Amino acid sequence: MRWSLYYHPLSSFCWKALIALYEADIAFEPRQINLGDAADHAAFEAVWPLARFPVLRDNLLGRTVPESSIIIEYLARSEHSASNLLASDPDLSLQTRLIDRLIDAYIHLPFQQVVAERLRPPGQHDAFGVEQARGQIRAGYKLIAPMIAGPWALGETFTMADCAALPALFYADHSVSLADSPELAAYLGRLRARPSVARVLAEAEPFFQYFPLKDG
Repeated sequence: MRWSLYYHPLSSFCWKALIALYEADIAFEPRQINLGDAADHAAFEAVWPLARFPVLRDNLLGRTVPESSIIIEYLARSEHSASNLLASDPDLSLQTRLIDRLIDAYIHLPFQQVVAERLRPPGQHDAFGVEQARGQIRAGYKLIAPMIAGPWALGETFTMADCAALPALFYADHSVSLADSPELAAYLGRLRARPSVARVLAEAEPFFQYFPLKDG
């Protein structure tokens, strides 16, 4: 098989890559990694020294492709079925990349800071840092909401920007509610109903018990 994906079902950035693979109906070998297992961790490090998810392996060309956005771009230029994930029009393609980057930088990464805080041991908490992260998420909501054309980020075509939006909005909503952003809440609802997204969420469901979705 040409493609192998090193991932974990709870990893939000892995969701981006999985949504793209399912959306384009690309067959791949799923290599689920448990970083808490020494053998798994060592095997993953041999593929990608940073051992950070997700990583795509192109077995045909012998290439290792890290980072979710780069993975999607690589798939879009390698598989015809994935080509629509990046618009062919240069301006729309640039807008796709812009929304993808903004979502990751101003919603996705700040939420990961909130999660990291929830995992800190007693006496090591940083309430100020968490509130800063939540403020960044709120600013991200305000920035992104007017940019969503509907029904998808760039209109009628589902793109990399939508692959980025689902994990960021799904997880961030558990920290900074989308109740005050009805446009984004409705967009998240449409995303969750998309078959490729629904599949990713269904696969993650058994693992949510191990993830601190909420404070406390």
